[in-house]
Amino acid sequence: MEQKAKTDQALGYETQHSQADQRGIVLMRGLRSFAYGLLAVLLPIALARSGETPAAIGVLITVSLLGDFVGTYVISVIADPFGRRRTLVLLALLMAATGIIFGLVHVYAVLLVAAFFGTLGTSASETAPFLPIEQAMLSQICEARRRTALFARYNLVATFAGALGALTAGLPDLLTRIGMPFPLGIGLLFGVYTAVAFMVIGRTLRLSPAVEAPIRPSKPKGGTFQQLVPPLGNARGMVLRLTALFSVDALAGGLVVQSLLSLFFHLRFGVSLSQLAVLFFGANLFSALSFLAAVPLARRIGLLNTMVFTHLPSNVLLVLVAFMPTFPLAAVFLLLRQMLSQMDVPTRQAYTMALVQPTQRTATASVTSLARSAGSAISPALSGLFLQGPGLVLGLPLITAVRGSLDLIHENRKSVSI
Repeated sequence: MEQKAKTDQALGYETQHSQADQRGIVLMRGLRSFAYGLLAVLLPIALARSGETPAAIGVLITVSLLGDFVGTYVISVIADPFGRRRTLVLLALLMAATGIIFGLVHVYAVLLVAAFFGTLGTSASETAPFLPIEQAMLSQICEARRRTALFARYNLVATFAGALGALTAGLPDLLTRIGMPFPLGIGLLFGVYTAVAFMVIGRTLRLSPAVEAPIRPSKPKGGTFQQLVPPLGNARGMVLRLTALFSVDALAGGLVVQSLLSLFFHLRFGVSLSQLAVLFFGANLFSALSFLAAVPLARRIGLLNTMVFTHLPSNVLLVLVAFMPTFPLAAVFLLLRQMLSQMDVPTRQAYTMALVQPTQRTATASVTSLARSAGSAISPALSGLFLQGPGLVLGLPLITAVRGSLDLIHENRKSVSI
């Protein structure tokens, strides 16, 4: 009886730690999403007002995503042996450095370097190397039957936080009414971005050792090259098929990341920063509704079907945005599109984590994130070119993004047996 009591007490202690870690990881994602939501609206307007062309802004976003690609690869190899918590702290330090540089420096070449090596929020939907580590952590400290719901909450909190960040981006316009120069208001918000990064560091240091990777039964065999490949084991073929699908999705999505949508509305309709802040606050709130709907829908039709069949109406609404003659009409169709566009995110994450063993989860999440980073990296530079001249009037980035997503739907239908 005494031994049983000790065991029950230990299990209760572990459950308490697990729940605290889950809350901590969700909070960390929320803090970062607030910062990314802020910067996704603010960054293109700040760069445009400083004289950068849409093409230059697109190139900077592409460089940032290429940095995410490299960072995600490095994370897939070193995060587990180096320590997941230590890796998250290092990434948050890079995020803080990025905010400092963009707030103080206005030389384009320096900003390109900072965008590559740092963590730059170009969309409230995060692509940075933080995600694979956190997804592996959550899968490890959560029961399988609660995994989809936990990932939905993880993304739901992030989306609400991103909405608040987008709304905060309108602050420089409001501060000009009390006499603060607009550039100073922009610099203030880059300071907020930096402060949030330090808050993420503080919360990371409070996670328990339970979030660290399980000890592997044996060291990986092979030479140096094999040791530099993420350890997918017998899941390699299946994971690589999934990454091919996800990269197509990201290739299309990279054309319409939130920063570029913000720039599109600013250039096409002359929308102010404060109006953009309200628009993307609403857009992120509508995305949050899609996360709430994702869990019951996935229970009814399955994870994979939810991933696939929410894309089509979402893309119809996106192409309608491109053809709207006025800002209010375009805004309405964007908001409707946001109700569907993120519904596949928690289902995709839960589906992927369910397919592999616990020791393969960091590598799997890293490889799939790597594919998404690779797919989305080139697109913003093209989108920046499309936002110049006739391409802006035609809404070319939005139309091209829809075509790429339709290809994803077709490929997913063929791969339903994975």
